[in-house]
Amino acid sequence: MPERRCAITRDEDGTVRLAGTSAEPAFTRAVLDVAGAVLTWPVLGPTGLPAAEIHDVGQAQQWLWAVYGERTAAAVYAFASGDPAAEPALPEQPSALAEAAARLAFGHWAARWWPTSYLDGIPALEPDLLGLELAALTHECQQLFDESGELADAELLEEHLAALDPLIRWQRSAAPPGQLDRVLRLIDDAADNAGLDGESLRRLRSALEQDHRPAATSFDLAELSARRQEFALAAGSLRTATGRVVARGSGTNDWCRYPPGFVDAAENAVSWTAYALGAGRRIEVEVVADIAAPMGGVHLAAEVHVDSSPPNRVRLARQEDVWVGGADLDIPASTTPGIEVGVLLPGFDPGPGADERAAREAVRALARHRLGVAAAPQDSEAAQALHRSEAAQAPHGSEAAHPEPFLAEIVAAAAVEEDF
Repeated sequence: MPERRCAITRDEDGTVRLAGTSAEPAFTRAVLDVAGAVLTWPVLGPTGLPAAEIHDVGQAQQWLWAVYGERTAAAVYAFASGDPAAEPALPEQPSALAEAAARLAFGHWAARWWPTSYLDGIPALEPDLLGLELAALTHECQQLFDESGELADAELLEEHLAALDPLIRWQRSAAPPGQLDRVLRLIDDAADNAGLDGESLRRLRSALEQDHRPAATSFDLAELSARRQEFALAAGSLRTATGRVVARGSGTNDWCRYPPGFVDAAENAVSWTAYALGAGRRIEVEVVADIAAPMGGVHLAAEVHVDSSPPNRVRLARQEDVWVGGADLDIPASTTPGIEVGVLLPGFDPGPGADERAAREAVRALARHRLGVAAAPQDSEAAQALHRSEAAQAPHGSEAAHPEPFLAEIVAAAAVEEDF
């Protein structure tokens, strides 16, 4: 097998890049901000060594050799010094730090981009549970970070401690997941390093120090599940216009135009109806809501394009399970206009992007696949077959596409079996 080479370039501003940059949508990239650099992995494909954008080579030297190997670390230093060397060969297999970093980045991706959707049957990941595992992974990857890394895992622990006691009970149950003991020990070590204390952390330490495992008890994963109110799915029932329907359709649900948790991630979550009211025309927009809502009187908005006219912003108000709003359309009554509708949060919105429906569907497929893996016992033939399939598709020198589920995914998979 020929050696894989590492492409290294240097920008005019001194930034050193390992591998190429990606033009893929933001929601298909897992990103990790580390000492002196930003690391990026593809989400829709096998993990492995990341692309790197290194802005401080001196800082990055503390982890470069452990992720890419000593030859690559030396080559990066040479490039930064203006003395480029030949492209070095990459390690045949990712190091333990590289694998842990890839998993940490994917976990942060899931916290931001997981496609939660009632319409599509993709449940939310419980934030406290995911947050605790991210704290454990951050602690495991301390070599990647400067002093802020220790603060990051401590902040994650303090923010998500509500899930710790159920995790301890899960560990004492008849069938805890394989990685749970490691996660709990990393949490204990991170808390000890940060000087954190509290009743739940003391209970954790006591449980880990026991010489013998207590008798296995039953455990209901609902204790860890993110339970949200049942959807009434009122979309379509809140119309205020009573005129003749002249057009209706689905809008664009661009995940990049609003923060996570505001809108159901389904492709058909945005719908609109245009009415004839005498000689006038009016549009009403309905957007299936997720669990979050803006604070401080801020509202989502719909952006309505009518043919080639400038877009109109329509303020949306939260009504139970949907965001709704309407506006009059300035169009001749004799025409059948082309209407396009999108949803956004003013002040957050970066503007409309390219048509990324295929990428969004690929992310939904990834989420469903991972939930399927999480639903199978990790020592079962079904889970092992899925892992072998992923490994066979992975290129040389990379691991499979994040085969081990997060604890939050295991709990979400149980919710799928129960609720969907």
